[in-house]
Amino acid sequence: MTAKPHFPPTPFATKRARGFDRRRALLLLLGGAGLLPACGSSPPVRLYRLSSAPPLPSPAPSAKAAEIWQLMLPVRIPDYLDRQALLLPQGDSGMLASSQLRWAESLREAVPRVLREDLALLRGEDRIWTAPLPPGLAVARALRVELLAFDVEAERRSVRLQARWSLVDPTGTLAPRTGIAGFSEPAQGGRVEDLVAAHRLALWHLAERVAATP
Repeated sequence: MTAKPHFPPTPFATKRARGFDRRRALLLLLGGAGLLPACGSSPPVRLYRLSSAPPLPSPAPSAKAAEIWQLMLPVRIPDYLDRQALLLPQGDSGMLASSQLRWAESLREAVPRVLREDLALLRGEDRIWTAPLPPGLAVARALRVELLAFDVEAERRSVRLQARWSLVDPTGTLAPRTGIAGFSEPAQGGRVEDLVAAHRLALWHLAERVAATP
């Protein structure tokens, strides 16, 4: 049997084969990269915002609410709440920041916005202000509010709020008036939407207590 002659590949054939191998490797790499998002996909992010509308019918402004108050900014909140993620209790280890459940605006911005709007409903739109003040406006009391806690409780069916506040005479003539409150708002159903609604209701009830400061 006569052996077939062996001819070494020409430079053109070698170059063409290498080009094919490179193209095939590139296609495999791109194909694998296309699979990664599908394999590592995560649930979509859901944003929640504390509504401006009061959660309960607002009473008529009190006739005795003659004093003009200035809500001083910022309203202080614990540092651990200054984040976009919703914090949910996780066993005995404390709070868990959810990567999919987030506030549409930070609580550091949402809390003073909601408090001012609620106090305006309770006391009268022209009786509560934030800076900058209109020229010539005489403020009777500077209102300072601090949230000490604003947390989803362990069973995830209520929200706990603790706060203190003071009403200070800017001239220093009158003694300051102070208040403190601590309460829980139920979240019927325990869904995230219910917990957000409980956050909103807690701020409304805080505004009621502040507005009623003797």
